[in-house]
Amino acid sequence: MADRQALDEVVRFTSDLIRIDTTNRGGGDCRERPAAEYAAARLAEAGLEPTLLERTTGRTNVVARIEGTDPSADALLVHGHLDVVPAEAGDWSVHPFSGEVRDGVVWGRGAVDMKNMDAMILAVVRDWARSGFRPRRDLVVAFTADEEASAEDGSGFLADRHPELFEGCTEGISESGAFTFHDGAGRQIYPIAAGERGTCWLKLTAHGRAGHGSKVNRDNAVTRLAAAVARIGAHEWPLRLTPTVRAALAGLADVYGLEADLDDPRDIDGLLAKLGPAASLVEATLRNSSNPTMLNAGYKVNVIPGQAVAHVDGRCVPGGEEEFARTLDELTGPDVDWEFEHREVALQAPVDSPTYARMRAAVQEFAPEGHVVPYCMSGGTDAKQFSRLGITGYGFAPLKLPEGFDYQALFHGVDERVPVEALHFGVQVLDRFLRTV
Repeated sequence: MADRQALDEVVRFTSDLIRIDTTNRGGGDCRERPAAEYAAARLAEAGLEPTLLERTTGRTNVVARIEGTDPSADALLVHGHLDVVPAEAGDWSVHPFSGEVRDGVVWGRGAVDMKNMDAMILAVVRDWARSGFRPRRDLVVAFTADEEASAEDGSGFLADRHPELFEGCTEGISESGAFTFHDGAGRQIYPIAAGERGTCWLKLTAHGRAGHGSKVNRDNAVTRLAAAVARIGAHEWPLRLTPTVRAALAGLADVYGLEADLDDPRDIDGLLAKLGPAASLVEATLRNSSNPTMLNAGYKVNVIPGQAVAHVDGRCVPGGEEEFARTLDELTGPDVDWEFEHREVALQAPVDSPTYARMRAAVQEFAPEGHVVPYCMSGGTDAKQFSRLGITGYGFAPLKLPEGFDYQALFHGVDERVPVEALHFGVQVLDRFLRTV
């Protein structure tokens, strides 16, 4: 079990990392190096030899390996990203880069996404160094840049240019799993991620005839684009039940003592209605999605532009890519072109693996009242890029949260924060899992 110093350090490290502003605004506008140097220094103090790597100056990644006791065993990747999304200080109760610890809570951007997990990893590794513990499997620890944008300077760069650092890794763990979900009826659910929808960010372009705003124009690019965007936003994607989501529904049905024929869409709709708030753990991953997010056209009110552009956040369930592309062709029609602006694969991981069983056991040891279920993430993580190396990814960043603490709403939200006790729980569960895996 992690010692008292590890519990103190995870809080301090979370706070320290939050105070290092690693805002990623996209387009290369970020500098993770100070946070990377901080993480590397903590690893070096634990006797490791971290390597700092950059594709672009200032966009720094850290990788270190802990040698296990069994050279024949597959290695495990444990990774977290160092960048965060922007935060507008005027909207917050506490300055987003203060790292303030107030009333048993650590405040700031990155408190849940995901400098808390970075801090847990550092605290566990240092605890092992103090006690002399060595895991059975090699552990590769990685802290990455650029996860909140394209990952080109982070996990994508590492996977493509430095695969030798991950030699032997067959599985990995990272963010967005093993947190407490309170269903409002006294149940505590701990979803462990065993899948991610694919990323399909789109750029739509409509061309037309430029002209005076007062004249009749039946080749109006804005009109064509608006019609396509409206069709995309209103489209109802069909149900596509993947193995991970099927396992999630079955697990939730068991928690609630319900029966449903998961091959019958009507039964699935009925099951979701009976799950109440817990339905939110699966409903976004039952199908593909396409949400228009940006529009850009024109430069003056009385000038009809010759071109109009929109962007759409598309997500694909595993196996749904062909359907997605075919449907976009239909929805955009002949007058609007579309292309993938950023595309990454959908992922699935087995929920009957020994690794998943040990994650479940580690959570249940410290939260025996909890119900552990698999789930698929609606978005994506660095696991997509590491999958290029044959690494199967799980979402496992454990946190025990009090009722009323909306973990999912704080991702990229205002007043992001994490309770100190949640960090203590996370260190203990992560330590137990990594010792047993």
